Formats: sequence, structure tokens, C-alpha cells
Amino acid sequence: MPLTLAAPVHSELIIKKSRFIGCVQPMTDRAGAQKVVAELWAQHPGARHVCWALLAGGQSAAVDDGEPSGTAGRPMLDVLRHQDLEGVLATVVRYFGGVKLGAGGLVRAYTDAVAQALLTATKVPIVRLRALGCVVPYAMEGLLRRELESAGASLLHVAHGDAVTLHFSLAEDAAAALVARLNEAGQGRLVWVDDADTAPSA
Repeated sequence: MPLTLAAPVHSELIIKKSRFIGCVQPMTDRAGAQKVVAELWAQHPGARHVCWALLAGGQSAAVDDGEPSGTAGRPMLDVLRHQDLEGVLATVVRYFGGVKLGAGGLVRAYTDAVAQALLTATKVPIVRLRALGCVVPYAMEGLLRRELESAGASLLHVAHGDAVTLHFSLAEDAAAALVARLNEAGQGRLVWVDDADTAPSA
């Protein structure tokens, strides 16, 4: 199961007078990552480089930001991949100390800055959610709400008309069992509505 991070975690390394400030944090897309990088430049106007790597499905990226090609972004991305992470942004701000590190030294520095931050990061499983919707008679609303609560579902929207329409989401791997329970309890009075392909059979 892929993991993401619970919260941002930082690291700091000094290598041959260069300062490397690393950070790993949860991030779902490239636009969010670019915003974080822009904020880092604003916070560190004296920095020489702000390199970053994003592991987020089709929006993944590896940016060397002026360092020799392949010495920063790609090694950072590799660290994230090796830890089975998803939806994670790694950034490293570098203040140049006047001593060149060479390609191998740069790869090690950027890799270590990310790896050090990940040592203390809290990793959490990515729970894929499924959205569901159903229509029930008023007499069943209480029962349905209790079932949703016991299944750990999040109620998204409730509409009261001739009947009650409830839209909710829950962990994908718990959806089938809940659907089966509700179909049984509803005895034919519960109707599934199309909510991102939510008319499951049980």
C-alpha cells in the first residue's frame, strides 16, 4: 500500500560550507508544489538553488534548478520512490559555501538532505475513498446514519424531499461490505443513485 506523509518534516546539512535545507511534505499536485517552491524563494532570497522532486502519479517532477543535470531532482525523486511514497514533495534549498562538491558530492548531498528528513517523518497509508449516494424512505434515515457512522463513512450531503437522499464517502475497501449491509437492511426500499459509478451490486 502506498504511503504519504502526515506533516512536513525538515532537515539541515552543512557540507563543505554549503548549507542544504531539506523538507518533505504531503503534496497532491504540481501546482501546489510550484507554489511551495515560490514561497521558499521568498523565504530564502540569498539561496543559490531550490531543487525539488514531486512524486504524485502523472504529475511527478524532478527539478535541478541550475545544478548540473541529474545531480539534484532525480536523486531526490529516487529517495521518495524507494520508500514507496506517493503524494509527497521533497525540496532542498542550497546556500553555496564557495566550495564545489562535484557531481557525486551533489548527488549525495541532495539524497542525504531528503533521506535525513524522512527519518523522522510520520508515514500514513493512502486511503482511497469511494463516493456513494442512495435514496431511502424517511423511516430508514436513522438506520442509515447509524450504519454510516459505524462504517466510518463521511456524510457529504443530505437532501430531504419525497424521500431522503444521502451522499457519503468511505474507504474503497470498506464500500462493498457497507453496500451489502444496507441492501439487506433496506429490503428493496433503498435505491442507489449515480454518484461516480455508485450503483454497486452486492
